[in-house]
Formats: sequence, C-alpha cells, structure tokens
Amino acid sequence: MTDPDRQTALPPEPADSATESGEMRLTRRSIRSFVIRNGRLTGAQGEALERLLPRFGLPFSERAIVPAEVFGRQAPLWLEIGFGNGDALLDMAAARPDVDFLGCEVHAPGVGHALLGVEERGLSNVRVIQHDAMEVLERMLAPAALERVLLFFPDPWHKKRHHKRRIVQQEFLDAVARALAPDGLLHCATDWADYAQWMLEQIEPDARFANVAGPGQVSPRPAWRTSTRFERRGERLGHEVADLLYTRRRD
Repeated sequence: MTDPDRQTALPPEPADSATESGEMRLTRRSIRSFVIRNGRLTGAQGEALERLLPRFGLPFSERAIVPAEVFGRQAPLWLEIGFGNGDALLDMAAARPDVDFLGCEVHAPGVGHALLGVEERGLSNVRVIQHDAMEVLERMLAPAALERVLLFFPDPWHKKRHHKRRIVQQEFLDAVARALAPDGLLHCATDWADYAQWMLEQIEPDARFANVAGPGQVSPRPAWRTSTRFERRGERLGHEVADLLYTRRRD
C-alpha cells in the first residue's frame, strides 16, 4: 500500500542493472510502479530489519521457493503486494492461522514495522520479502503456487502522464495468471475512482479472469479484508472504495 499523498518527483529511469538506495537490485525492469523514498526509519524499525529480517524475511531469489520448506507445512499460500506498514497483512495472518502469507514491500520503514508486528503477535505464518513484487511473481513463485494475490490501495499514479507506472496492466496480469492456481483469487482494492475504472478496463477483457460480482461490477468489501489506514483516510476525504475480485479461470 502506497501513500498517494506522498508523490515525489520521479528520478531518471534506471538502467537494467541499476541499484537504488542500496536496497534492491533490478535485473530486468518491467512495470516500474514505485519510487524508493527515503522515509524516516525509526530506531526500532532499523533494529527490526537487522534482527528480524533474517528470521521472518526471505531474500530475493532467481529460483522458485518451496513453500512447504519455508513454512514447515503444507498450507494455502497468499501474497500481499505492497503491504505498507503491514497492518492488513498481520490482521489476516492472525485471523487465518491455517494460511501462509507472503508480503512484498520495498520501503524499509514499512518492512521494519511489519516485522515488529510479526514478532509481537507471535505469527509463524508470515514471511516478508523486501523486493519488487513483479520480480517475485515472475521468479520466486512456481506456476499455480498461490491461492490468492492481494493488491490493496496501490499507488494510483493519478497524473495521466504517470499512468504507465500503474501496476495493474498486462504484464502484471500475465505474472498473476502464471502464479495463481486455478480458481484462485485476485483481489484489488482502491479508493481512487479513476484507478478502479482503469483496473476494470485492464482485467475485464482478460479471458483468464472471471469477475466474482459479474462483468464490469465491483464487489462489497469481504469481511476478511480489514480496513486499512489508507482506506479510512480516503473515506474521510470522500473517496469511494472499490473492491475488485476475480477468480483465475481453469485453462
């Protein structure tokens, strides 16, 4: 989840081998839907990154993980992309101990905050990946490995010239369709009406996905998706939240 009020001037497009802020290596750049921001890292968050990331984190790998080896059991696997501070991720993991969760986030303060929450709640079913979610989808996950892909309140890139940076487009759908199991769920949520329409326009024509609510429709928020601080702020600003739920059709 990305804060839409913290838009920054975009840096020059990186070369394929560029490294940003020493945090992430980009080998082949596909959709560039985020900008690394130098957010304030608290002492507790920094300590969590050093102490807890080796325990609850997974380093990016060019090879697909084996979830049963990572979590020590066979269980459904959900992926949340851009988890922000991790509030929704932690709530879902606490409510669904029968499910294993992967969370992708590139911003260090959010990762540190989430790691502290994992430890405080004693969650054994969460692993955090501090890396570009597109590369995780394409390389770290075997085909049909996921039961759900969750994309809650991604950066809307609301200026028209930045729409190319929105994550929901064909390359993203290709990666999701590959990693999502048949009958698995793609769940997107946004409080920007323009982005909701964009998502519908991108996903509806894709024959690999079926809209749970019916063609061109949005779904009510499922009870298992807890409200996020971004969502609550958007509602205070008068934004209408749209949940878009799609199942992966069987080939």
